[in-house]
Order: sequence, then C-alpha cells, then structure tokens
Amino acid sequence: MTAPEFSRIVRLDTIGSRPRAETIEADAGERAALARRFGLIALDALAAELTLVRDGDEVTLSGHLRAEAVQACVASGAPVPAKIDEPILILFHPAPTDGHPDEEIELGEEEMDVVFHDGAAIDIGEAVAQSLALALDPFPRSSAAEAALREAGVKSEAEAGPFGALAGLRDKLKP
Repeated sequence: MTAPEFSRIVRLDTIGSRPRAETIEADAGERAALARRFGLIALDALAAELTLVRDGDEVTLSGHLRAEAVQACVASGAPVPAKIDEPILILFHPAPTDGHPDEEIELGEEEMDVVFHDGAAIDIGEAVAQSLALALDPFPRSSAAEAALREAGVKSEAEAGPFGALAGLRDKLKP
C-alpha cells in the first residue's frame, strides 16, 4: 500500500475531550499528486479548518473544506472549474477486532462517515482528501458538453425518454 499524498498524522494521545483546532493545507506537490489520484486536470487549492474532539476511543473531526479544482468535462474533455466549500464531519472509530480481516463490514447510513483507526493515530489529511473526492462532481459538464454529445449521436433525455419515443411514433403516423 502506498502512502497517502496528503498525510497529516495526529496521535490519539495528543487529542483530549476539549476541542483541538487544526488548520491544514496541501502544498503544490501534494495537490499535484492528489490531482493525479482523482483524475483532475488541476488542484489549485486544498485547505481545511478542523476541530478534533476525543471521546474514549472515538475521535470526531468536524470543520470546513475548501478547494479549487479543474475537472475534465465528461463529454468534451474541456476544463470545468470546480469550487468546493463545504462542511465535513467524520467519526474515527477503532478498527473492528472480531471477524476475519478480509470480511466485508456492513455500515448503516448513519455510519457512512466513519473511518477506522489503528488505536494509535489518525490521518486527518487523508480524511480531508477523501472528503474532497466525495465533494467533486462525478459527471462534470462544460458548456460544450451538449454539442459534443449531440455530435456523437447521444440523444438528450427528452429525445430518449418515453415522450421522445411517442413523438417519434406521432411523426411516423402523420400522412
């Protein structure tokens, strides 16, 4: 396993029950590596203001993520600027010790922002990087997307949907 591109390790024994503020920012090399990992044209900024609070073996990370990225349009490949400015909330929980290491773990909807830790430290940089990946538009479209799709023969939703099919039948029935 390779090391994360944007790693900021925080030892659990340095986090208490009082909120601990952390501000992290990716440097140019880290941003370039994350851009490659996430298939971005560029990642011009990535920073987060965070608060860590420990409750027993669990650590709650809350805060705000800000990023500026350039994605490729899914249809034309043209650059699509993206500004990310959103809150994040992650619960770091001890890794399960029962079961088999390769066994799948079922998480409920309320546990979707749970990251397991090894009992010694957490990586808040990797947590922010993963939050960035989830915040990016999975299908970015530029203003040229519709024309590129039409040129490739892809029908619009209106043309491909049930009403589009009915309109095609109506046109065939006209004398």
